[in-house]
Amino acid sequence: MAKQGGAGTAVVIAIPLILVGTLIAGILLIFGPAQQAGACGPGQSVDPTQVPKDAVAGYSGEQLTNAAYIMNAASALGLDRAAQIIGVMTAMGESSLRVVDHGDTAGPDSRGLFQQRDNGAWGSLADRMDPTISATNFFKALERVDGWEALPP
Repeated sequence: MAKQGGAGTAVVIAIPLILVGTLIAGILLIFGPAQQAGACGPGQSVDPTQVPKDAVAGYSGEQLTNAAYIMNAASALGLDRAAQIIGVMTAMGESSLRVVDHGDTAGPDSRGLFQQRDNGAWGSLADRMDPTISATNFFKALERVDGWEALPP
């Protein structure tokens, strides 16, 4: 039996990180402030109706609109760009930035952008299927993690 190497795992982890960096950078360059306030800076709102029409790092249409909803949910809670990046990265990994109406083997009852479970912690099915509500619930849970700001994405 072949032994699985660390290089394959590193590639699987690195590709989404590169994609999210490009996605967020593209959105922020187009819609963000002209000056960057510090390494991360405050979160910025994005008009979901004004996302780029062309693909950004392979994401387009509904996916970019959902990224805007995620960024806006973090901004509404007063969270910074680091939180926005974590939120978009999480949704990229969980659903490819799509509101999915199905789970998987690990979570057959998971739904939405963040594949949130039907365990009462993430709201109703309608909440989990709503990009803004599900993102808000994600960020509220993130804020309860001690020291989340210092953790690597």
